[in-house]
This record gives sequence, structure tokens and C-alpha cells, in this order.
Amino acid sequence: MKHFEAEPEAAEAIFGSQIELARGYAQKLANDSDELGLLGPRELDKIWSRHILNSAVVAEMVSEGELVADVGSGAGLPGIPMAIAAPETDFVLIEPMDRRASWLQEVVQELGLENVEVVRARAEDIEGGQFDVVTARAVAALDKLLRLCVPLLKPGGRVIALKGSKAAEEIEAAKKLQKKLKISGFEIVICGEKFLAEPTSVVKTKLDSSGEK
Repeated sequence: MKHFEAEPEAAEAIFGSQIELARGYAQKLANDSDELGLLGPRELDKIWSRHILNSAVVAEMVSEGELVADVGSGAGLPGIPMAIAAPETDFVLIEPMDRRASWLQEVVQELGLENVEVVRARAEDIEGGQFDVVTARAVAALDKLLRLCVPLLKPGGRVIALKGSKAAEEIEAAKKLQKKLKISGFEIVICGEKFLAEPTSVVKTKLDSSGEK
């Protein structure tokens, strides 16, 4: 059993009755991280605050009954914490690397996450136009990310990208794609302010609802 960051008080407030699933995920992530290169070696000391809770609070941006794709899911971030925090929302974790996709499948089975499916594929190989929301964390700069993610969305869908202090700069660089990708607008949203000392900054990119040019 690996030593890792003690569970912060905010965890129970964020996960509620699902907290045991979050604890199970934290333990598995800590135990397997080195072998699979899931997180950097110094990240276990921040596994809750920087990774799990930081991801889970983004669940406030999805709604019951929506279908969410987590592109380049890797260690299941932000998809698995979001899925635990939002059990009435369905998630598809898209991960191209075989070992990581197999690990994600293990996590889903061990925790019994009935609202999560794992697909080993690149985003480009997934059938488009089927998701309400696409999430991504530490995958690519926003302009490149939108080229990958927008084709997966239904008209009026949205990309929710976890971004840090350079969010505004990345939006400026992505605006050149606005017409081509039928984007209706960009917005920086802060998630988890009432729970976290360092809340999560995301860029929400919304598509035109008509799907027409």
C-alpha cells in the first residue's frame, strides 16, 4: 500500500455518498502509478488536491443524462472523479495506449462504475456527433484539442478543457478556428470555489446548436 496525500476534508463534501469509490480510486491510482507512469513520482503527495478533487469539481458542469467523452483519459483524469461525483451522467473514457486502457477497465470493474465505459482508441477514430460534452486534461493546447474534440460533439455540444493560468492566451490562439469548427463562444469557468483553496479553471467551448454553417 503506497503512502499518499491524506484525504482533505473537502472530499466528502464533493463526493457525498460516493466517497468510498473515490477512496478506492485514490488507492489504486497511488499503487499503480509508478509501474504505469500514470502520475509523476512527486504527485502522490498531491493526489487528492491536485488530481482527484481538481477533476471531480468539474462535474458541476455536466447534467444528468448527458453523454460525456473524456479524451486522452490516461489515469482517468478528469473522467473517473467526474463520473464518481456525477453518477447520473454517462462517461466514455477514450485512451489510445493499451496498458492504460486496460488499467482504466480494471478500475471501472473493481469500483463497479456502471456509468463508465472504456474505449481503447484515438479520438480521431471514434464515431463523431454522438457526445453532449467532451472533457480533456493535459492533452494539448486548446486549438489542437478543439480539432480533436469538436468532431465528436452533437450540435450545441461543448468542450470542457481543464486549463491553468494560460487559458486566456489559449482562447485567443483558438479563435481562428471559430468559424471553421462552428464554435459559438468561449468562456473561462472556475469550478469548485466553495470547496477548494485552489479551484479548477476550465475553458468551456460551445458549438452552434444548429449544426449549420
